[in-house]
Amino acid sequence: MSFTEIFRSCSWDDTSKSIYAKTAFDVERALAASKRSLEDFKALISPAAAPYLEQMAKISQQLTLKRFGKVIQMYVPLYLSNECNNICTYCGFSYDNKVRRKTLSSIEVMQEVAVIKDMGFDHVLLVTGEANQSVHTDYFKKVLDLIKPHFSHISMEVQPLDLEDYMELTPYGLNTVLVYQETYHEEDYKKHHPKGKKSNFQYRLDTPDRLGKAGIHKMGLGVLIGLEDWRTDSYFTAMHLSYLEKQYWQSKYSISFPRLRPFSGGLEPKIAMSDRELVQLICAYRLFNEEVELSISTRESDVFRNNIIKLGITAMSAGSKTNPGGYAVEPQSLEQFEISDERSAPEIAAMINQQGYEPVWKDWDSSLT
Repeated sequence: MSFTEIFRSCSWDDTSKSIYAKTAFDVERALAASKRSLEDFKALISPAAAPYLEQMAKISQQLTLKRFGKVIQMYVPLYLSNECNNICTYCGFSYDNKVRRKTLSSIEVMQEVAVIKDMGFDHVLLVTGEANQSVHTDYFKKVLDLIKPHFSHISMEVQPLDLEDYMELTPYGLNTVLVYQETYHEEDYKKHHPKGKKSNFQYRLDTPDRLGKAGIHKMGLGVLIGLEDWRTDSYFTAMHLSYLEKQYWQSKYSISFPRLRPFSGGLEPKIAMSDRELVQLICAYRLFNEEVELSISTRESDVFRNNIIKLGITAMSAGSKTNPGGYAVEPQSLEQFEISDERSAPEIAAMINQQGYEPVWKDWDSSLT
């Protein structure tokens, strides 16, 4: 059994029609339910739910407080490399974007770590382009071995790996792996990923199954909002999450909401998503799943991030740099995308405190498991 079997049984077009056919009655039934199904999720992300946003937000806040309390987990990305063998229409690291490439050495990694630790972070997200000849399993082992003594939680957002690779990396301190499908629309996926290993839709789709079999502590899902219809893509993400939670119940799960952001050469969103619609989606996920962690990055504006604190989000990045060496080694190297919220980590922490919430720099330790 794998998610592929479930995915292949569902039609994108039929799913989309089903979402857009939902009515106010369907929304009200979903809001009244004590436990919500995937059909309820369809209603909550449908256009019919727009007038009910205030009610959704109120329930989302209550559910989040009950499960997570008034805390926001703080994390920061550490970009290790902008080398990439893939051509992706939306990414500054794309192989056909003719820029100088860089992969951090061990010394440079530790220079970045020193700055990140001074900022207060204890949860780091390692990010690279997808270049198997330079940023491979042995490189990741070396980096993890270097930084493990300095962080209680290490996440990774790199190319999908084989099951054996994930099993090898876990003992080195890898806690969490984020792997975004980008879009579940297979035909459009191929249009946006014409070259490189990432063009293999099926291999990417199967990655969370490999993570589950490897016993990874937590895995993160999501799509790049703007590549396709966000409602339909989000439904498939929720369906994927539901499958994984049943199949690999030992693991924890998170959802991220990256909206398409400009880079050098940029791609305009196929379907734009308003701030109000993003709030609707965040609340819909919380109403659908009380346990899933919901993360918002510095892609979003300071105003939006200020206002989303109380509505279901549980994790937030701050002071982010999206280029290798961005904190200390080479601040002017190519960014993967432009960030929007440029406030420092202390400024974000102060904003969270002002809203009566607590910024948490460390909330998990392997010694406690």
